[in-house]
Amino acid sequence: MKLNERQKRFADYYIELGNTEEAARKAGYSEKYARAQSYKLLANVGIKTYIDERMVAKDKERIASQDEVLAFLTQVLRGEVVEEIPLGEGMGAQRLEMKELGGKDRLKAAELLGKRYSLWTEKQQVEMITPIFVDDVDEED
Repeated sequence: MKLNERQKRFADYYIELGNTEEAARKAGYSEKYARAQSYKLLANVGIKTYIDERMVAKDKERIASQDEVLAFLTQVLRGEVVEEIPLGEGMGAQRLEMKELGGKDRLKAAELLGKRYSLWTEKQQVEMITPIFVDDVDEED
């Protein structure tokens, strides 16, 4: 379903503000319509789909994916990540120096990666055998 420009503006303002009435007003709908019937805009399937798609896109930009986290932890473990550390030069002066992350940080990254891949847990394979009782014994035996 194709949205007109005003509907798109409403959806964008709604994502930003979270208020249907104010979003409708800013999108160009009349004051009367915004106050009384702006909720109908959210019931529109096209507008709802557009809002859902935009929210998914925003979440992808804001929230790190599992692959990003694992890649970062791997970089820390391998010593590829550096940080700025302020060093005092005397008389209150400081300068920033780039330094590799310390052993504790690298060890923590290794621990987190190990937990992710279950390297630190004991794996035991247990097979349960359920007995089956069969009443096939003759009375003569």
